[in-house]
Amino acid sequence: MIRKWLIGGGILIVAGYLGVAGYIYMTDNARSKALISEEKLITNDAIPSVNNTTLTNQQVSNLFYQKGCDYCHTSSASLPFYAVIPGVKQLMDYDIQQGSQYFSLEPTLLAIKENRALPEADLAKIESAIAREQMPPQRFEVLHWSSGINAEERNQILDWVKSHRAEHFPSNSSSDMKHLTLQPLPDALPVDSKKVALGSRLFHDPRLSSDNTVSCASCHLLTKGGVDNLATSTGVGGQKGGINAPTVFNAVFNVNQFWDGRAVDLQQQAGGPPLNPVEMASASWDEIINKLQQDTQLTQEFVQVYPQGYSEQTITDAIAEFEKTLTTPNSPFDRYLQGDTNALTASQKNGLALFQKNKCDTCHVGKNLGGQSYDLMGLAGNYFADRPRELTADDHGRFNVTKDPRDMHRFKTPGLRNIALTAPYFHDAQAEDLTQAVEMMLKYQVGTNLPPQDVLDIVAFLESLTGEYTPYKE
Repeated sequence: MIRKWLIGGGILIVAGYLGVAGYIYMTDNARSKALISEEKLITNDAIPSVNNTTLTNQQVSNLFYQKGCDYCHTSSASLPFYAVIPGVKQLMDYDIQQGSQYFSLEPTLLAIKENRALPEADLAKIESAIAREQMPPQRFEVLHWSSGINAEERNQILDWVKSHRAEHFPSNSSSDMKHLTLQPLPDALPVDSKKVALGSRLFHDPRLSSDNTVSCASCHLLTKGGVDNLATSTGVGGQKGGINAPTVFNAVFNVNQFWDGRAVDLQQQAGGPPLNPVEMASASWDEIINKLQQDTQLTQEFVQVYPQGYSEQTITDAIAEFEKTLTTPNSPFDRYLQGDTNALTASQKNGLALFQKNKCDTCHVGKNLGGQSYDLMGLAGNYFADRPRELTADDHGRFNVTKDPRDMHRFKTPGLRNIALTAPYFHDAQAEDLTQAVEMMLKYQVGTNLPPQDVLDIVAFLESLTGEYTPYKE
């Protein structure tokens, strides 16, 4: 009798699962058709052809919708009514919570809709998740039968990533290195030499501060990797800032500036510190301009380049033009990418392999090995709960700009160029050296613990990113 009850109960459970999963399958398929009719998808591109080796951008967008990727990786998806079914709800809530922490698909979908380049880091993350067969998660696929990605679709997505990267982020790496998400720095960028000369003088000019004691170069020393090697920089009157100063070297390659990305470019970033009451503490740009106008020679040279004279716009434009010259090419890693296989030591090569194996190259991408995305500090562990110091507003990160709860504790991933010169590390300077920084990143971002020699090899690789700064000359 008990055996019959058990068999009967098992049959009921299986039947119940098949019924729910089957109903979800039909609902998801109907949803795809509805998306097409609402013109979120383009009808003639809705189903990728298995005969094409590379999908179009629109086909990839369609595929993401059809597989239900938007459920967990966007904030705008309307959840199906079955999401409230007990059991299903708990699974979907968990997937949504995890998905929103790791990756937002919205910038990718928007870029496709607007027919422009996708974010470079998003390409890397999509590529990694698909290549490692991490998406969709098995628990999601168990209920969402239509979400599975077959081998043909997987290869097509990976080919699409490579094609998109080659088109929008061309690399001057050697042919066998072009597949990497990491790229060499260019030797130099085109600039206006007269603006650079003015910008250099203003970058080093303490008259931008209220008491003529602090310049941009006070916190961003070009002889110290573009930083001051302090946990927080010292401003006017000995005041201390609340966050670790990022390097100015190679900042031109960042998607935005500051840890929270509040400045859209170098020029907007240059306009922040002069009026910041803790940093340079000038009362207004008029105050700064009045002082600069006392310098007859500088003023004469300035109006030759900017006939309209001094203003916030022209001063910051000149500084930004100078900062475009603060690049550091020709690191050992650059030479390695460009075909010099002896440029890295065996330890550094192993460190690079470990860097890739642990998915560090999905956030630290491109020419600057970072600066392209905003990532949660503590993906694999509660960084702030373990940290000994109290939370401050600076720890809110990107949230301070967007006010989106999903951006709480999210920071612009720093570039790793010259990282060996820029200790201490992280926005809160909690890592005193590279070894500690690597160990903490492995723990809190990757969720792993590597043997000491592996950590040292990753550190050795990071040391290979130190390049050469050559002051600009016409």
